[in-house]
Amino acid sequence: MASFITCSLIAFFLVMIISMASAQLSSTFYDSSCPKALSTIQTAVNAAVKKEARMGASLLRLHFHDCFVNGCDGSVLLDDTSNFTGEKTAGPNQNSIRGFEVIDNIKTQVESVCNQTVSCADILAVAARDSVVALGGPSWTVQLGRRDAKTASLSTANSDIPAPTFDLSKLISSFSNKGLSTTDLVALSGAHTIGQARCTSFRNRIYNETNIDSSFQTSLQGNCPSSGGDNNTSPLDTSTPTSFDNSYYKNLISNKGLLHSDQQLFNNGSTDSQVNTYSSNSSQFNSDFTSAMVTMGNISPLTGSSGEIRTNCRKIN
Repeated sequence: MASFITCSLIAFFLVMIISMASAQLSSTFYDSSCPKALSTIQTAVNAAVKKEARMGASLLRLHFHDCFVNGCDGSVLLDDTSNFTGEKTAGPNQNSIRGFEVIDNIKTQVESVCNQTVSCADILAVAARDSVVALGGPSWTVQLGRRDAKTASLSTANSDIPAPTFDLSKLISSFSNKGLSTTDLVALSGAHTIGQARCTSFRNRIYNETNIDSSFQTSLQGNCPSSGGDNNTSPLDTSTPTSFDNSYYKNLISNKGLLHSDQQLFNNGSTDSQVNTYSSNSSQFNSDFTSAMVTMGNISPLTGSSGEIRTNCRKIN
């Protein structure tokens, strides 16, 4: 009997621990400890996006590339040192992710209103939301309370961030491995309604693929030669490149997806119907996108006493 009671208590406490772990992120996390945190981040993001509209897409992408590598822990922001290799030189990141100076500026401003209280990981999550709103997109309630990693993983960044060359099955698998559904995949891909991509990411598509609008293809070839010009950029959404809307999906239906991975979402496959829905129903896209962003933001956060609150997002304390 005693052993049964002991086992029951252990099981009860395990359930309690799991429940507490999953409930540690909260939208009100900084209400008392740093009430000016969210407004400070929003003001800085608005200024950065006003200065350069593309920065909104860059800040959103930083959050995505952070969360897909060992969870949303700010690891993507860490610089290399003589005895530490971060994620910035990984294939999906090198010469590609940007906006670090904007995050530095936000962190400085947040530190000035409440020292060592708001994590860099949370700043990324809030900045992603504020960037979408600044470009005319929907808002959502960001869950907060993440802490910052003391390490990073170059190898995981290379293996886990989905590539622009992925076919649909690989995309679905990549997102599924992070606890994201196919619906989440298609909705989150709508982030490509803003931002730019480098020639090296879509060269093969515009020279070797057939499921592409011919005039679109020709115009892209003018800016992305068959060799050279790797860092020349083109908008992921040529219709409204600096407005967060559902044009991305309309482009896919017209075979005007810039990346191979984009057009895979509408290529006589299982996700065609969802693309059709989003192309004609922007409110459904907005609803699914914001829900998916919350889900993505909940990937393996460091909470409680794990990790730390970095004072400089580029290095551990």
